[in-house]
Amino acid sequence: MEISKGIEVVDLGLFIVKEKVLVVSDLHIGYEEELNKKGVLMPRFSFKDLVDRLDLMLKEVRPKVIVINGDLKHEFGTISEQEWRDTLKVIDMVSRFGKIVLVKGNHDNILGPIAKKRKVEVVDKFEVDGVCVAHGDSVVETKKKVVIIGHEHPAVMLSEGERKEKVKCFLKGKFKGKELIVMPSMNQVTEGTDVLSEKLLSPYLQKSLGSFEVYVVADKVYDFGKLKNLS
Repeated sequence: MEISKGIEVVDLGLFIVKEKVLVVSDLHIGYEEELNKKGVLMPRFSFKDLVDRLDLMLKEVRPKVIVINGDLKHEFGTISEQEWRDTLKVIDMVSRFGKIVLVKGNHDNILGPIAKKRKVEVVDKFEVDGVCVAHGDSVVETKKKVVIIGHEHPAVMLSEGERKEKVKCFLKGKFKGKELIVMPSMNQVTEGTDVLSEKLLSPYLQKSLGSFEVYVVADKVYDFGKLKNLS
């Protein structure tokens, strides 16, 4: 599905068609290990799901460049054993398809040693054609007309009778005259932040979002219309 001119939704990622750039966001590798350390017992299934999902996306679009839009790893102040092992696995896998660019996220304070080990570029933003890709934890300066961010992990709570389910989604709206696209997280352990009811963190989203368009990701991508019509 084309979410903006020349930009297509591919599962939980975005594909900038002209430049053959695939953007994914918020992998949060190592999150399960942190939960286990805190006493939350859960099987470590999400890394395999992440790799399988990425593999399908990469084979579908065959990008020249793959941009990981922040929070590749999860822990703030250290690099856990799982993060070392699994982050390198992801970088090696993705590198077979094209050049990798890592946009620094708020969880990426010490991403440097991992990036250096594989000679991967780490940047504050990535710009191509008319698009700027930034993590979204802070506002970046850009002259591009379209800004793509992650960070917020947007989702919406859908209900039918007594049944409720939170699902990942893309948001599209405006920020200071620019088109803003907000990406969901690639991490499968949590669905994300319910943009209808939960407090939002990104400085790009500190306003009424009622006019933003919602694109839900399920078995395919569904256009749910304006956010205000869901609330």
